Amino acid sequence: MHKLPVADKAVLVSLDFGNGDHVDRVQELQQLALSSKLQVVAVIEGKRARPDPTTYIGSGKVEELAQVIMQNKVPLVIFNHDLSPAQQRNLSVRLNCNVIDRTSLILDIFAQRAKSYEGKLQVELAQLEHLATRLVRGWTHLERQKGGIGLRGPGETQLETDRRLIRKRVKLLKEKLATLQRQRNVQRRSRQRTNVLSVSIVGYTNAGKSTLFNKLTRAQSYTADQLFATLDTTTRKLFLTPSSSVVISDTVGFIRELPHTLVAAFRATLEETVQADILLHVIDASSPNRDEQVEEVNKILKEIGADSIPQILILNKIDLTDLSLDGKGCGRDEYDRISRIRLSAKTGEGIEFVRQALTEASAENSKKMYEESTDTKKITEGCATVQGFF
Repeated sequence: MHKLPVADKAVLVSLDFGNGDHVDRVQELQQLALSSKLQVVAVIEGKRARPDPTTYIGSGKVEELAQVIMQNKVPLVIFNHDLSPAQQRNLSVRLNCNVIDRTSLILDIFAQRAKSYEGKLQVELAQLEHLATRLVRGWTHLERQKGGIGLRGPGETQLETDRRLIRKRVKLLKEKLATLQRQRNVQRRSRQRTNVLSVSIVGYTNAGKSTLFNKLTRAQSYTADQLFATLDTTTRKLFLTPSSSVVISDTVGFIRELPHTLVAAFRATLEETVQADILLHVIDASSPNRDEQVEEVNKILKEIGADSIPQILILNKIDLTDLSLDGKGCGRDEYDRISRIRLSAKTGEGIEFVRQALTEASAENSKKMYEESTDTKKITEGCATVQGFF
């Protein structure tokens, strides 16, 4: 997998285009940098009506940025925006250091965190697809002719060679992921035949999904106060009563403007979410931006085709807020189903309401399956009677 150059220091750059969420975006970029184990030396901010087509930030800000880089000997600049290949090249030349955008930073964090074989394949695929867009116009030094040596055909440019090698590797990765997806589908069909309720935990990154998963299943999934602590989907059977159980999955966290290459590459893993019967949507109740985070999660759920799956909203981290249960740790909808739960996955307060909600949902699912099988049996018997009559 392709990783960022080793650099312990970085300068962050973020422009305010008047959307009203600039402060939140800067804080999130800082969290991403810390998650990538970088020391943030400075944050360069500014206001513009629109990006500069050549350098994104304009010549004045480039000079200011160059001074900070020179004074602090910083080897890396991270933009809180997506840069075009030409803008990235121009900035790298003028600043004489590595320049990356937000998407590249997220991809690098994913590369650091992926542990499973499938996760590593998916991250590499996303990185290569992003890299392919960088080879369109940005790097003019790759256009030199290099004829007939090694892998290159006669007169083939370095750019064409790189494109061809990337396409070949992308094809191989997709084939491997398709094989893993078929295996996953077999496992899923096996679970469906047993009529076991499938539950997926979703939510914004660092909302506490893995902590809740561990508390419910007594698993040992990695947890940390950082973005994208979990990348690989983990699935466990959760026994609710001696005769009732569900299959529950912990999934990768979402973030605003999640790179499309990542959404596409992780589609196989996210199918655990698409195929779920119920989503536990974990929300960081202590975050001042929780409403925007909920909106972002729902946007991505719609993109992967999971927006019609019933959700139970989990307001987590109440131990960090002034919210208390006061005997009302859960709320019900018009069908008398538990639809909202307040809890602390860390302390365990309110966790019993999740088990209660899943127990009720499992019982309702079993009743539905029984009624469907009974109806099918009646139809079959009716058809047999009609055939006997004739």
